[in-house]
Amino acid sequence: MTCIVAVVEGSKVYMGADTYGAGYNSGSYISNPKCFINGEFLIGCTTSFRLIDLLAYKLNVNKVHPDEQKDADKYMRTIFVDAVRETLKTGGLLEVHNSKEEGGNFLVGYAGKLYEIQNDFSVLNVPDYGTSVGSGENAARGSLHTSRELTWTPKERLSAALEAAVEVVPSVRGPFVYLDN
Repeated sequence: MTCIVAVVEGSKVYMGADTYGAGYNSGSYISNPKCFINGEFLIGCTTSFRLIDLLAYKLNVNKVHPDEQKDADKYMRTIFVDAVRETLKTGGLLEVHNSKEEGGNFLVGYAGKLYEIQNDFSVLNVPDYGTSVGSGENAARGSLHTSRELTWTPKERLSAALEAAVEVVPSVRGPFVYLDN
């Protein structure tokens, strides 16, 4: 259905996304962005447009004491992911199969770091060259890996990764949206 790509340079996270929605034998261009900023978080989603709506408009992550936010990894794995789970639950998107909760797959830039949130709410630190999620993730990750040593800007790297996905995955199409945080 999509391709979301992201890289970190310095203390900034850069993200790009396609603007196409595809499923089964149909697809169309969409105007609601797959990557967006919600407070301190740069978020890029795949899985469903309902996930995008909930994370863009309903997610409210509690502020904590600054000392607790110093450990961004701990903050993301506890306070942030708990807020996501609650948002998906109240929004009717949280699924439970055999007592296991499932949500969606998305990327989050926070405090100059990049994370992947998986369907089971695992929070992953991503490779230093960046990452991608969605149907075009493999082609995009390959491009991000090979461009890591080049002197390209973050947007050039994201653009090349999205173009690689367009070339080999029929459910990924431009134009592309780019954000940084």
